[in-house]
Amino acid sequence: MVEAGIRERRAELERAIAGQTVCTRLADTAERHGGLPAYSDRDGDAWTTLTWGDTRRRALETAAGYAALGLEPGDVVALMMPNRSEHVLADLGAVHAGGVPTTVYATLAPDQVAFVAANCSARIAVLDGRDQLDRWLPVLDRLPALRRIVVVDAEACPSGDDRFLTWESFTALGRERLAADPGEVDRRWRAVKPSDTVTLLYTSGTTGDPKGVLITHSMVLSEAAMVRSTSVLPEHPSGVSYLPFAHIADRVLSYYLPVCLAAHVHFCPDPAQLTAALRDVRPHSFFGVPRVWEKIMAGIQAVLSAERDEAKKAAVEQALEAGRAYVASQEYGRTTTPEVREAFERADAAVLTPMRALLGLDRVGQASSAAAPLPVEVARFFAGLGLKIFDAYGMTETTGAITANLADSFKLGTVGRPFDGVELRLAEDGEILVRGATCTPGYLDRPEATAELLDPDGWVRTGDVGVLDEDGFLSVVDRKKEIIITAGGENIAPSLIENHLKEHPLVGQALAFGDKRPYVVALITLDGEVAPVWAAAHGVDTTDLAALAAHPLVLEEVGRAVEDANARLARVQQVKKWRLLPAEWTAESEELTPTLKLKRRVVHTKYTDVLESLYGA
Repeated sequence: MVEAGIRERRAELERAIAGQTVCTRLADTAERHGGLPAYSDRDGDAWTTLTWGDTRRRALETAAGYAALGLEPGDVVALMMPNRSEHVLADLGAVHAGGVPTTVYATLAPDQVAFVAANCSARIAVLDGRDQLDRWLPVLDRLPALRRIVVVDAEACPSGDDRFLTWESFTALGRERLAADPGEVDRRWRAVKPSDTVTLLYTSGTTGDPKGVLITHSMVLSEAAMVRSTSVLPEHPSGVSYLPFAHIADRVLSYYLPVCLAAHVHFCPDPAQLTAALRDVRPHSFFGVPRVWEKIMAGIQAVLSAERDEAKKAAVEQALEAGRAYVASQEYGRTTTPEVREAFERADAAVLTPMRALLGLDRVGQASSAAAPLPVEVARFFAGLGLKIFDAYGMTETTGAITANLADSFKLGTVGRPFDGVELRLAEDGEILVRGATCTPGYLDRPEATAELLDPDGWVRTGDVGVLDEDGFLSVVDRKKEIIITAGGENIAPSLIENHLKEHPLVGQALAFGDKRPYVVALITLDGEVAPVWAAAHGVDTTDLAALAAHPLVLEEVGRAVEDANARLARVQQVKKWRLLPAEWTAESEELTPTLKLKRRVVHTKYTDVLESLYGA
């Protein structure tokens, strides 16, 4: 009966979006809300804004430009740009021309660019400027299918080569083509079907070469409808876009969902400027991968620890405790007493709202996290600020979230319950299996990988291990292939250990290791932003990370972080030896994916000698 109910809700969802595409939704939004702001880019101290009417008009012009360059329906357009209006317009234009856009991570090396572009036989590429060109130019001779390259930065566009043209020339060509023959683009976008591919997104490559995930119009509109049905956002909300559009989360939240809601998206192409953008925009919603929330938390903790006024410090801690108690009282199955509510309201007015305002989060009605489980201590820290972070779970292959904590049903430390219409069960080994309207039909030209992903009944094998509690809330234990099995046969989730270690502000990243070994060891890096602040507050006269990683006071403090983590772990999970490394891990240095997840194989390979030394005498 339960499964029949889920399938009926899925059928209702499919009926609600039947026949619709991103093209039809944009046309409807432009007609009904054409004067509302859609996308804003910072121009000096001000913002320049496209309305929804502007967005559709320019999307059609861009589509005409692609047609003029010879793009045929089904051809792939590769995009490598930061978060900016031109990125959305280039994407929408490809879709309206019947093409398939794919955003390529801007951190990929030339060989990786060549792999992705060749795998999808990209016909046209749209690149931002010099940095992106430097990643493509060395491999162009390996991409015979690539015919034209559009460059947004006119000064960086190579001259004397007919393959290249500037964005300005490209859009001018589109305007002329659309004016001369508006019927061609009209026919193209009207011919697009809900089952057509709306984007091709490549996995971030934690387990080998990236795979191209096929995502259809009906999938993204189903996802948008599920998110919208559970939202507590106001009509036409504002948000900040800073995660790569190669990431499914930002595509849904800053592209597909806004098209449906006529929302207002502000672009922040440089994540280092995120705090300033948040303060300026004061968004109604904010999504951050766990590492983003951890870095915000570490920054706040560093400031609080440097506070010398003990009375002020005590008042802040009392307010944070009131916030934690209030949010805890709202968790599923609990009740908020008048005393807890009153204590929170006093603390919120005097301390917490001003603190959230300093972060630009005072208007946030929906804060969320995904990509990896949010450590519960991070969630509790922000609960102290009166901010509930609703952790969600999903993957590129499910078009993003398929479970989520909601305003009226959440448990910190879990990733919530399945959206209406999503079927979810656990295999015998605990692997999370999912079936629903947002699940991909497979990978581009990878039948063997598709067969590994999808079982004959259409269930997606997520590769994640989970646990369901008595109320149906899901907790993700770890990646199935990343579980450590020690020499003693104990199964250990490395992310549990790593999350405990990263709760200390000084710790930027951590990797737990111990497969087929007698005990667990860890590699640890410092947080490049927090460590210099901590050092200054403790009388350490250097800001160099390598020097800090060798400083006795820093080593002593990191040692305490390991002890604190071990105190909350079972004996077999505890870190017996560790090493503080002299440099951060980044996507550029390849230890992290562009979505800031650990590439364990890369770390294991790069630090084989260090790991082996931790098992020495």
